[in-house]
Amino acid sequence: MPVLRPVLAFLFAGVLAASAAGRLVITVSHDLTIARPAETITVPWSEVNRALPGALLQRIAVKDAKGNVLPYQVTNVAPQAKDPKRAGVAYGELIFQYDFAAGEQSAVFTVETADTVAPVFPTKAFARHISERLDDFAWENDRIAHRTYGPALAAAATSGSGKEVLVTSGLDVWCKRVRYPIVDRWYNMGHDYYHQDGGEGMDLYQVGPSRGCGGTGIWDGTRLHVGRNYQSWRILANGPVRTQFELIYDTWLANGTIVSEVKRITLDAGHQLNQVESTFTVHAGPAKEITVGIGLNKNPADKGQEPAIVADTDSTLGVRTQWIAQKTNGQLGTAVIVPGRAFQEFAEDDRNLLVLARAVSGQPLRYAVGAAWSRAGDIVSSEAWTAYVAAWAQRLNAPVRVTLSASP
Repeated sequence: MPVLRPVLAFLFAGVLAASAAGRLVITVSHDLTIARPAETITVPWSEVNRALPGALLQRIAVKDAKGNVLPYQVTNVAPQAKDPKRAGVAYGELIFQYDFAAGEQSAVFTVETADTVAPVFPTKAFARHISERLDDFAWENDRIAHRTYGPALAAAATSGSGKEVLVTSGLDVWCKRVRYPIVDRWYNMGHDYYHQDGGEGMDLYQVGPSRGCGGTGIWDGTRLHVGRNYQSWRILANGPVRTQFELIYDTWLANGTIVSEVKRITLDAGHQLNQVESTFTVHAGPAKEITVGIGLNKNPADKGQEPAIVADTDSTLGVRTQWIAQKTNGQLGTAVIVPGRAFQEFAEDDRNLLVLARAVSGQPLRYAVGAAWSRAGDIVSSEAWTAYVAAWAQRLNAPVRVTLSASP
């Protein structure tokens, strides 16, 4: 999980030989004794290409120590680049995952060239701009889905059009009870079908002008100043293991300071939480250091659900959680994690429970946000949700280490 540095640290074992090697050996270790399911491991493609010169993306195999072939992904960071010598100049990272059992603190993997084309791995992480639904932007993995709102939804409605208008930079949650992708299916059904559980899950979460599940604002000590709907988007990676994209927000006024935000969101397969990097830029105002509030809607349940909401905090881990028990729609957990020195304290306003974080203009603020639904069957109690989020926070603070070596 490289976005929330130092989630993943690289240790390169010398300089890999520039000549062809039989395989690239990847040793991954960490210091925790807890299980680390779906640990995402990334290796710069330049290092793969150095060990396996000219390797074709679709003709490699990533294997664990038992020889099992693992699903993998290679990010395309420069899609317009020409690469006639197959030096891999357009590519960013090789990405794959491994389930560390409790007490398992080291694992070895190999990357080899293959004589046959790699299988098409199931897509477990996906994002897209929803032009057909007022510029929604939606993303999902095999556990949870989200959406947020674009400029078309914020635009004023013409008289008699009946168009919906919502101005918010909050983040929505779509609850899944299946492992396969549902974003396209639900949007194609239309007519807000996804507000009912037809067996795949449902949209049961209310955002409105709140922060929803992990939206941001600038905190002035008593009030949260928030921006509008995102203005543009850019997809950086799109499955099968990881989706990563950016949402760009226009400037807004926060108690005399003019700021803007670029939000980079990463969602990996097998996880309930998104990794986020928000880069705020101060365009005018007295201070380059600002306090950011990352929020959870105080009451996100549908009308008539009579929710019983339990909220908790852990200042040691920088964690804020909610568990929302609803009358007929199951139970929903939401969370924010701000690891390390960026965490300041907890606060709230009339709409949101907040985690306050220190941010510097032009530098990324790293945090995690996400949710889990009891009907999915993975996390079915507030105690299980609290434990899951705490383990995630521990993983953020104790990154895996990656060592590379070439082998004949």
